[in-house]
Amino acid sequence: MKRRPLHATGVRNVNSLLKMVDCVPVLMPPVGAAVDIDELVARMDGFVLPGGRANVEPHHYGGPEFPPNEPIDPGRDAIVLPLVRACIAARVPVFGICRGIQEINVALGGSLHYRVHEVPGKKDHRRPRHEDATQEEVFRLNHMVKLTAGGLFQKLTGHDEMMVNSLHGQGVDRLGKGLVVEATSPDGVIEGLRYDDDRQFIVGVQWHAEWQPEEHALSAALYTAFGKAASARAAAR
Repeated sequence: MKRRPLHATGVRNVNSLLKMVDCVPVLMPPVGAAVDIDELVARMDGFVLPGGRANVEPHHYGGPEFPPNEPIDPGRDAIVLPLVRACIAARVPVFGICRGIQEINVALGGSLHYRVHEVPGKKDHRRPRHEDATQEEVFRLNHMVKLTAGGLFQKLTGHDEMMVNSLHGQGVDRLGKGLVVEATSPDGVIEGLRYDDDRQFIVGVQWHAEWQPEEHALSAALYTAFGKAASARAAAR
């Protein structure tokens, strides 16, 4: 029997919010132009942009064309990129995870490396390549990230560096307008960023913060900060 097309997200994306944030998660299908972005933003108190198998298409940032077999999600591209810009204009919190950090960057005019491991001087940041890898192996702490001195991430944790997991093929290249770097890997990959406006929470991380966030000081702190920002938005709305 053929599978029917589905709109879905990983259970851990929802469970992490239920664990860490006082909220009711609402799943938004990637239906592109079928949604009035401004109306959607006006109704919500915050957005989490989770990871996904598909990559942001390169025509959004002037990159080289994908090979024919590259997974894409044009519906998600069409809704999320303008959504990020609308959230900034309306000061609605956004927390981008893995693909989410890339979407924030592209939405603000930045570009992406198609394959980080093919860039000279960069390491392979992808998940284990063998098919029988366990979840614990896939999401294990993989490498250190250095937190920007005096930045939000450092202030939230009191740490100068943290270990994170690593499951991504693409990565931030040219930084988008108004964004500042919050964390970098030893080989110079941007692992965390935020929009440079202390009045709002627009943050992206390259690691999968939704994996056991209660056991990771920085991921937990970011979920808590997102929750506070969303609560403030709810109170104001």
